[in-house]
Amino acid sequence: MTKTDTPLGLVRDRIAHAESIARRPRGATTLIAVSKTHDAAAIQPLIDAGQRVFGENRVQEAQGKWPALQELTPGIELHLVGQLQSNKAEDAVRLFDAIHSVDRPSLVAALAKAIDKTGRAPACFLQVDIGDEPQKGGCALSDLPALLAEAKAAGLPVAGLMCVPPAGLDAAPYFALTAKLARDHGLTGLSMGMSDDFETAVTLGATHVRIGSALFGARGQ
Repeated sequence: MTKTDTPLGLVRDRIAHAESIARRPRGATTLIAVSKTHDAAAIQPLIDAGQRVFGENRVQEAQGKWPALQELTPGIELHLVGQLQSNKAEDAVRLFDAIHSVDRPSLVAALAKAIDKTGRAPACFLQVDIGDEPQKGGCALSDLPALLAEAKAAGLPVAGLMCVPPAGLDAAPYFALTAKLARDHGLTGLSMGMSDDFETAVTLGATHVRIGSALFGARGQ
């Protein structure tokens, strides 16, 4: 059982409180512990405390540390939450259980090919450029219907939408818009919310929150 005075316990309590405020069922939100830049020694205490869902930004980094951790602890679920190059699609499909950054037709095609080749089909979230910031990745809002149609036609298991609101602004309107887009397109999954804004995301319907620094501390600590 998680101690409530640990970073993991505190984050779980804050998620549960936000779910309660929004009258959502306890446990409706999946906590993804984003372990990018952190080594196995930093990750193991969270595994020991019962955390089983983790996120990484880069395929190569995940390949270097997760196979051994997963062998020691069966049942770990691994999510790719960073940008994915099309030439890494097969590696990603082999390693990850979910991919949160599907944002262009070329990546849809590469993932479909990799799924067909490997027989593995990770859940896919379509990333939307919710704040009109092309440098962050994500498809333009106007391109979402076409991208969703292509993903479904290619056989990708589309779980929902993912967004990263602009830094320094109130995230609530961006989360609300992402939730509306998901409803309009018949999608139930919402990957939104990070360490600074995850409670807001939970109250607005996030099904997955991606938490790094609130669990592991700042990079390099």
